[in-house]
Amino acid sequence: MSETARAGETEETLAVPVAQLRPSLEAVLMVADQPLDAVALASAVGYPVDQVTAALQGLADEYTQQGRGFELRNVAGGWRFYTREEYAVVVEGFVLEGQQARLTQAALETLAVVAYKQPVSRARVSAIRGVNVDGVMRTLLTRGLVEEAGQDHETGANLYRTTGYFLERIGVSSLDDLPELAPYLPDMADLEDELEAVASSPAEPAQEQSAETSVEAQPGSEPSAAEEPTA
Repeated sequence: MSETARAGETEETLAVPVAQLRPSLEAVLMVADQPLDAVALASAVGYPVDQVTAALQGLADEYTQQGRGFELRNVAGGWRFYTREEYAVVVEGFVLEGQQARLTQAALETLAVVAYKQPVSRARVSAIRGVNVDGVMRTLLTRGLVEEAGQDHETGANLYRTTGYFLERIGVSSLDDLPELAPYLPDMADLEDELEAVASSPAEPAQEQSAETSVEAQPGSEPSAAEEPTA
């Protein structure tokens, strides 16, 4: 088979143009919360593993040549973005300054979920809160309130738990001292009573309609100001 025929056959097997491979890898790595190997990335972007590996190394070299503040490393068999070591002073100053700021409502809610559900994955916290919590979790990790607690045996996702610094900040000695959630939740019997009451109550719009009909049916009633004809 000629080289031209082989090249044409290769192009037909690709799901997307070659020019989109690197941006696709960058997009996936940007949202990854743990290092991803070449096989996982190849499955995500739809390219052969050897092409993905070459593209990853090319991106890493490109970032270094351009002097970016971040770099792409292959650590422990997986690829992930990291801050460059020479900019550690800048990052450290930003992190320490952020320690003085108050936690947002979103951060407090996420921290509460981790405290009561730990060890828990980011996906589980996101499912409970109904929003993506990647950015908030990074803030809690940076503040030292949350730390990694191994991986889930079924999904392989990283698990998180609260730290001793968290206990110190809220003024308790152990997780057993956290207040129970049950007293703040409605009783199931009360919920059932409310549901039965709603189901048995008559429809209000129908009553309002019948009242309007009875008024209009009364003989000799004078028209209202809104019904009087204008000159």
